[in-house]
Amino acid sequence: MSEFAKSFAPDLTILRVDSSGRTENSDSRTLVTELIDTLSPPDRAASVIERNLAKGVEFVDDAWIGANFTPDADRNAAHHARLAGSEVLVSELEAADILVIGMPIYNFGIPAALKAWIDQVARARRTFRYTESGPEGLLTGKKVFVVITSGGTEIGGPLDFVSDYLRHVLGFLGMTDVTLIAADRLMQDRDGRLAEVRRTIADLTSQARAA
Repeated sequence: MSEFAKSFAPDLTILRVDSSGRTENSDSRTLVTELIDTLSPPDRAASVIERNLAKGVEFVDDAWIGANFTPDADRNAAHHARLAGSEVLVSELEAADILVIGMPIYNFGIPAALKAWIDQVARARRTFRYTESGPEGLLTGKKVFVVITSGGTEIGGPLDFVSDYLRHVLGFLGMTDVTLIAADRLMQDRDGRLAEVRRTIADLTSQARAA
């Protein structure tokens, strides 16, 4: 049985991270909802942790950096307070069996809110560490889906600056089992592309349950 198939457990926990600036009429949010519905165990709904980055996520600043690079044993109350939001986000990741990220492409890159989230959860000695053989990600054993939407950018094309970055940073944290679901070039053939993506979602989950 594949690791993905094993993730369809009765106590499945999914972390949903939405990064679209739109809270309504968002293709990425709609597709993420449909994906999570298909990922839920057949006999009951999965436990879903929702992280809506449109509601705000802290940016790294001097105080955050100082707190993060202070050894845990030496941190004072101010350090812990500055890292409290990051600890919540990291804890959500640690609890998840499956991570589902929804993101549109903005100006050929990932949304600023998603980059801020990545900066909050990518922490040396917390979610990765350096060893004699190189960096080691600590958030292992998870399945990741990234639903990417775009108006004109082709995923895998010459102007795709997001997919390699996302695979790399997720893998750096230990999440190497990453599936990108691209609802790209929606301005060219919206109905056709969305129908294709929905078939992809159905095929992915049916294959996993049959494994």
